[in-house]
Amino acid sequence: MHLIDFIIFGIYFLVVLAVGIYFYLKNQNREDYYVGGRDISASHVGLSIVATDVGGGFSIGLGGLGFVMGLSGSWLLFTGLIGAWLAAVLIIPKLKSIDIKEGLLTYPDFLATVYNKKVAVFAAVISGIGYLGFTAAQILAGAKLAAGSLFSGFTFMDPLQFSLFIMAAIILLYTVLGGIKAVIYTDTIQWIILLSGLLFAGLPILWFKLGGWTTISASLPATYFSLLNIRPVTIINWFFTIIPIWFIAMTLYQRAFACRSVKEAKKAFFMAGVFEYPLMAFIGVSLGLLGRIVFPNAEPEMALPMLLRDYLPIGISGFVLSAYFSAVMSTADSCLIASSGNFVNDLIEKSLPTQLSHKTSVRLSQMVTLLVGLLAFILASSFNTILNLILNAYAFMVSGLFIPTIAAYFLKEHDSNAALLSMIFGGTTTIFLLAFKIKIIFGIDPSVIGIFISLTTFIVSIFLNKKSILNNV
Repeated sequence: MHLIDFIIFGIYFLVVLAVGIYFYLKNQNREDYYVGGRDISASHVGLSIVATDVGGGFSIGLGGLGFVMGLSGSWLLFTGLIGAWLAAVLIIPKLKSIDIKEGLLTYPDFLATVYNKKVAVFAAVISGIGYLGFTAAQILAGAKLAAGSLFSGFTFMDPLQFSLFIMAAIILLYTVLGGIKAVIYTDTIQWIILLSGLLFAGLPILWFKLGGWTTISASLPATYFSLLNIRPVTIINWFFTIIPIWFIAMTLYQRAFACRSVKEAKKAFFMAGVFEYPLMAFIGVSLGLLGRIVFPNAEPEMALPMLLRDYLPIGISGFVLSAYFSAVMSTADSCLIASSGNFVNDLIEKSLPTQLSHKTSVRLSQMVTLLVGLLAFILASSFNTILNLILNAYAFMVSGLFIPTIAAYFLKEHDSNAALLSMIFGGTTTIFLLAFKIKIIFGIDPSVIGIFISLTTFIVSIFLNKKSILNNV
């Protein structure tokens, strides 16, 4: 990369850090830190949602899918469109109405209003750990991007390990400082940079430099340009793993709480779905597909960074790579602030005998955010594949949380014991299957089994509870 590209990078990161410092000075209390004072517009929140959901992990992961399977990899983000729109129609009206009355800060706060505090605590543990995994995936995504582009020529230290240090440091610094406002407003800037950089610079230039449709179509099997180059079980697994996230994700609840009204929140979720599919879905896999042509023997998730490094003009390379880094950071900061919110608001502060002052609460939040970020860095150092890390974290969360959350929205009677048991059995089932790498018939994902166990446990628990009540009458 040329010096000009590094200068563009430097300017970009200075702007991001400046935003973090600005909101550090503006934040007055924990509502500012975690839900932005509940006064952020639908456009900012919508762009932040899609930036968080797609982000660096899925952006780089999509490139890897395009490398391996071509355009069919776009089905991954079709689940995002379905999930966002279902959430907007089915849960946002009820959730935001409760938020307006209760002043919720987190996803477990919602469960506490429907069930009880014990259910909320278990949900906070599952969500906090899950988002720690998400944060690690984003740090790894940024490190792979940097190792394949900026620091590929380094010899004094392994480029990937050095990149992990750099990405973790930058993400931690501005997230710890600014809280959710810094996250949402930088997300808006970062998503605009990402979409414009890829749509108007990266993809057209690479398409032209690689010889256009005639050369590109002749360089890969015809299956790479079909939407049917995918096993049905893969789509089923993605649907069961990703769509439920839209009903339980702490990052999405925080953004719903940050909106001014029910109408604004619904608008934000509808907007996010369209940006995910078809826009980002096809851009991401198309770039990965092009990477396969130039670097056929590369590790799938590394081909795209190498392509951007070697085949874009001076200046454009720095701009487009900044766009990808922006995607990484927009997800990492959101996951980091979500995880710290679970640990601080739902576990630490709820266990204290007296309420902390606003200033002390914010400082505690910053310290916990820093600690979670450091743990995420350690976790990122132990994984090799971004998409696997993301999907494993998704699987753990949806297995434990999806069924009791759906019941909270749609059942008239709420059984806290059933909710608690379904969380425990669903989550531990998936952890067991993942930890021991147990292969399931037909290639079904562990999350599907976990959700089934969670549902069965919930139903059986309600039945036994009602039977017990009848026997005591």
